[in-house]
This record gives sequence, C-alpha cells and structure tokens, in this order.
Amino acid sequence: MNQEIFNKVQSIVAEQLEIQDKETIKPESKFAEDLGADSLDVVELVMALEEEFDLEIPDEDAEQIATVQAAVDYIDQKAATPSS
Repeated sequence: MNQEIFNKVQSIVAEQLEIQDKETIKPESKFAEDLGADSLDVVELVMALEEEFDLEIPDEDAEQIATVQAAVDYIDQKAATPSS
C-alpha cells in the first residue's frame, strides 16, 4: 500500500466525514458501514479525492470504491498511469 496516498486519503475522509480521530480510519474501513457515510457523503468524498489527486473518477468507478483501501489502490493505479 502506498503510505503517502493512504495518509492523504485518511485525512480527507476524516475531514469530509467529520471524524475527530483519524487513526480510527483503517485501510479496511468501509465508508458507509464503518464510517457512517451516506450517499451524499460518498459523492462529496469522491469530489474531494478528485480535487486532491487531480483525477477524474467516473461514476461507475466511484460505485466500486467502498473502502479506504479501495480508494488508495484506485488513486495509486490512476496516478501511475499517464493520461492519454
């Protein structure tokens, strides 16, 4: 796992979901079930990730990102792949 990306994602999730102790946000944490995100929170979270990492996350991809680890892996993969 890319620790730098995880740390940024962890901070963004904590800020977006108003989680005081970001150490409670683990790679396996599920946005809805574990962190209490509703559908609007998830949309705002995706937008914040897009802005932070300068990427576009299509809706069909965003629907597949259910955990912090999935977000980190997605960003790591997209960041490593140059845009065409």
